[in-house]
Amino acid sequence: MNGFQICRRTRRVAPHIVKAFSELPVANISDCMARMSAAGAQLRPYHAKGVLAGPAFTVRSRPGDNLMIHKALHMAEPGDVIVVDAGGDLTNALIGELMVATAIKRGIAGFVMNGAIRDVDAIGAGTFPVYAAGVTHRGPYKDGPGEINVRIALNGMVIEPGDLIVGDADGLLCVPFDEAETLLEATRRKQDAERVTMREIEDGALDTAWIDAALKRLGCEIKV
Repeated sequence: MNGFQICRRTRRVAPHIVKAFSELPVANISDCMARMSAAGAQLRPYHAKGVLAGPAFTVRSRPGDNLMIHKALHMAEPGDVIVVDAGGDLTNALIGELMVATAIKRGIAGFVMNGAIRDVDAIGAGTFPVYAAGVTHRGPYKDGPGEINVRIALNGMVIEPGDLIVGDADGLLCVPFDEAETLLEATRRKQDAERVTMREIEDGALDTAWIDAALKRLGCEIKV
């Protein structure tokens, strides 16, 4: 039944791709995706530190209900990121300390909750990646409906099961399965270019002529 179903994931981004992206800043990956993809600035990390990287195990949950999240937690494979679209509702927390402990035990790579969490002191003291839209002490219901391993969208960012999810202190990004190799190479090139720029800054040799050229092209009147 559409709206209350569990599907089989048919693909999963490879471990070597996950590892490679885990070493790259999300901002640079985003730049190489034309700065057009984002899960929304309100999805923030609540863990102490550390990056998030892994294949998406997707859940669409009724706001305030975590039945399908519990099911996903026991279906997901080690290294997976459980990504939940709960509509961004903050009325009820979807996960807390106990579910995080279970995820750690099962080798899950992290949680992304487009909804609320609780037990933030415990989560914030650890390094298990947890991203969420907010916090509330009010607990969830467990009645459904919901869906597992379906296409979801977080604030316009479409996520297919098995896509790559990456996150750091700047936020979250989904790298589509079919584009991962190409984006990896593009981001590595950008990293190399930024290293050159950083050296130029340190040496006082950074070329800033492009600023005045852009102002002239755009018709800016300069009176100084």
